[in-house]
Amino acid sequence: MDDEHVTVSPAKKNPKGKFIGTGQKIHNFWRNREVPTIKKMLVAINEDEELPNMKRTSFQAVLKDLQFEYVKKNRNSALLEREDIITWRRSFLTKIQHNRTQNRPIYYLDETWVNAGETHSRKWVDTTVTSSRGAFLEGLTTGQKEPSGKGKRLIVLHIGSTDGFVSGGLLCFESKTNSSDYHDEMNGDTFYEWFVRILPLLKENAIIVMDNASYHSVKKCKIPNMSWKKQEIVDWLECRGEIVIHPTCKNDLMNKVRQLKDTYDKYVIDEYAKDNKKLVLRLPPYHCEQNPIELAWSSVKSYVRTHNNTFKIKDVLELLKKGVEHVTPEMWTNFVGHAIKEEDKFMNLEHLSDEVMDGQPDEEERHILTIGTGDTSSSDVDSD
Repeated sequence: MDDEHVTVSPAKKNPKGKFIGTGQKIHNFWRNREVPTIKKMLVAINEDEELPNMKRTSFQAVLKDLQFEYVKKNRNSALLEREDIITWRRSFLTKIQHNRTQNRPIYYLDETWVNAGETHSRKWVDTTVTSSRGAFLEGLTTGQKEPSGKGKRLIVLHIGSTDGFVSGGLLCFESKTNSSDYHDEMNGDTFYEWFVRILPLLKENAIIVMDNASYHSVKKCKIPNMSWKKQEIVDWLECRGEIVIHPTCKNDLMNKVRQLKDTYDKYVIDEYAKDNKKLVLRLPPYHCEQNPIELAWSSVKSYVRTHNNTFKIKDVLELLKKGVEHVTPEMWTNFVGHAIKEEDKFMNLEHLSDEVMDGQPDEEERHILTIGTGDTSSSDVDSD
């Protein structure tokens, strides 16, 4: 790679951003029964105009951020996902496909943002117009008025299904900070209040799909870990009716905690949904392509960009509402259909990768090296 390629910092990229396409590129290698190596992946990514160009070191950092691992098998190496991510994904796919066969209604929720300066990045320009004065004298214009910046931001939350966006489910408020991550604007209390309000609007026995944002995953109670003081763990156990015999050590206390973990390690949202005969399913990390509301958001934002000509936040709010109305149940049905196709691809993915890796020699000698942890020496890095 030459030095003109832009080095991208993955820490400043939202996991829902362009790097999701990087993960898809890797999976496409498996689907084609080909082992993905760093050299092959860099070529594929840097040839894709939709993805940012990267140097090798930046690419390795992105892989770590996307939770891929470097697996070495004798002289053959490949990029694989972490086992826990694969397990999470297969569990999610099994559950959602089972519930779909039971004809349970499935809803998808997510947050997004819209800037006051939303506008299309490309436009038609009259190259004969070289100045404002010249345009005035010839009865022409200098083109569309451009916003001075992104401007204020709206934080948006909604939920939908093949029936369309849920009527009355829109939550929208103006951002109060300059954070680059819109997730910083939401909190557990705001989300919980919205969730309690919209739950009666959903069909009985519904499945609710969401990602793992921290405000979706507020625990009913904190579970002790080894960073807790010994007496704090004792108090936690005794408050739950456990008898602690003294003297005791921290390791023995934590063994008791682990025995109780399944009973107390619950999410507020999940339990509230369960009490109302509904079930929450959480998407595996970095799998937003399995949430069809992402396509709905794309349509809403496109509507705003097309019609935004004042770049004022109050006008953008009205355009946002109209954009939501513009997304019909038929469009939602197509979006869900696309997500189902993605589910089918992923259900076959592990079988394909197993076939490819089983074809490599010395299976018993394989070991795992995590990208970017400092444990991987330069000699371990894929040089294919």
